[in-house]
Amino acid sequence: MKLALVTYGDEGKYPGEGTREDVQLHEYLIQKNLAVKYEIWTDPNVNWQQYEAIILKSPWDYFDKVDLFQTWLNNLDQQEVRVLNPTMVVRWNLNKEYLLQVEKAGFATVPTSILKQKSNFKAAPFFEIWHTKNLIVKPVISGGAKNTFVISQSETAIFENQLNQLLQEEAYLVQPFMPEIQNKGEYSLIFFNGYFSHCVLKVPQSGDFRVQHYFGGAIIPTTPPAHILEYAQQLLKQFAPGCLYARVDGLESNGKFRLMELELIEPLLYLLYHGKAFENYYRALRQIL
Repeated sequence: MKLALVTYGDEGKYPGEGTREDVQLHEYLIQKNLAVKYEIWTDPNVNWQQYEAIILKSPWDYFDKVDLFQTWLNNLDQQEVRVLNPTMVVRWNLNKEYLLQVEKAGFATVPTSILKQKSNFKAAPFFEIWHTKNLIVKPVISGGAKNTFVISQSETAIFENQLNQLLQEEAYLVQPFMPEIQNKGEYSLIFFNGYFSHCVLKVPQSGDFRVQHYFGGAIIPTTPPAHILEYAQQLLKQFAPGCLYARVDGLESNGKFRLMELELIEPLLYLLYHGKAFENYYRALRQIL
């Protein structure tokens, strides 16, 4: 059984824990006698048909090369190569407009509005609708806090001009800034083959809102409250069928868990933060194959 562990061409943009996680996962799977090889998704010389399955682990630059990424997925489908996670789910998860579909299905999310490409952004209505002091604006296809803005009412004019220029190139989403992210942190629940594995609480550095570790955020292993775990399980049952891995990111607001992102493409899985995480991953992989 030959498997490809898909990564990206490292240009020094995404250092840190993700690389360590990948290396240790690869070593663990090798120790379990699986024939697993790293492959770079943009490498035109790879024969993908030689693999029984390819695992999307860290194609972290996909959102910088989204057209190429979608073409690559199409080629894999044409070659009838099995992809984990399934390409249908990956395509759906590419664009954060999926949050609107999740909300429509009855799951609480952070309120989200879409700014269509070439539209004209005016901040004032959003401050009024959501009764918020700050807005978060970011591309609908993005990752790693790329082109993510926090806009206060006093800074509206400055950011409106900048964002209207960016909107010429791509669509964005706008959300109210949730103060709970600084006060309580953000949960990440990790599942393998639909089964809960472990959870961490991510807390931003003082004065920041970005929870990513490379921005100074702290990562704390934790046990999720029962209602949060139930939410995540029901969400995955509906929106992530057949997935080897899934990460549910969200926060508690007024006693209710709200989804921030459902990560089904290239999330850090926090395997280094739970004693049985690598074994859970391996067992799920064997089951799903």
